[in-house]
Amino acid sequence: MNRRPLGVNTWVWTSPLTDATLAALAAKVAGWGFDVLELPVETPDDWDPKRAAQVLADHGLGATVCLVMPPGRELVAADRATVRSTQDYLRTVVDVAVTVGSAVIAGPAYASVGRTWRLSPAERAAAYAQLRESLAPVAAHAGEAGVTVAVEPLNRYETSLLNTIGQTLDAIGDLPHCGVALDLYHQNIEETDVPAAIRSAAGRVAHVQVCGNDRGTPGTDHLDWPAILAAVDATGYAGPLCIESFTAENATIATAASIWRPLAESQDAIAVDGLTFLRTVMP
Repeated sequence: MNRRPLGVNTWVWTSPLTDATLAALAAKVAGWGFDVLELPVETPDDWDPKRAAQVLADHGLGATVCLVMPPGRELVAADRATVRSTQDYLRTVVDVAVTVGSAVIAGPAYASVGRTWRLSPAERAAAYAQLRESLAPVAAHAGEAGVTVAVEPLNRYETSLLNTIGQTLDAIGDLPHCGVALDLYHQNIEETDVPAAIRSAAGRVAHVQVCGNDRGTPGTDHLDWPAILAAVDATGYAGPLCIESFTAENATIATAASIWRPLAESQDAIAVDGLTFLRTVMP
């Protein structure tokens, strides 16, 4: 089989992303041998998608795009104005993805990160129905653009709505142009059998983010990487594996991601050592 592309998220080093930082990081990661640079859209005007597309092309890099859900971005259990503004934001992220050549926008496209509330079974079913209704126009816009919305389950400390792959499949149902985004950090917390959970999403996996179980370097951890990667292959997913970690040096991102200590000797080491490990362990 052809070698799977490997990527890294700019959150390893910085937040929010800027044009200058994107250009510097693109040169670095291309030099190390990455295939893809993953670009978060925290605020749509943080960086210029057209300029980014040229920078990526100059360095022979592909792109994936992450949507970001801070407080105030909600698709469920929120007033209509908030839902509409969130839909507008997500449609803009789709447009950014088209410009930089990403086939996916990935992230928790349902509720702001950190928002939790108790749900009875009936309330959960109603929330999932509302999510499908709220996501539908975004997914339609994405489908017209050739982009998939990859919905990411988060761990119990970051959301109460979608924690597992099974819940995510239930929530999105058969909504066109939607799939599941896997993030091994969250699966390691929430799934009792990570490879089995991944295999349960066969045909629906739209994006995969990887890191060590502590959010650090892939391979410096207790994860069963051969079994996990075999399960990813079994789903039919052919896209990149993107390393996602965060820096403790940026107060905003460190607090948002609960990064209270360095996770490696350097942020560069997370990327470089992770790349080397993934190249070695991929079947």
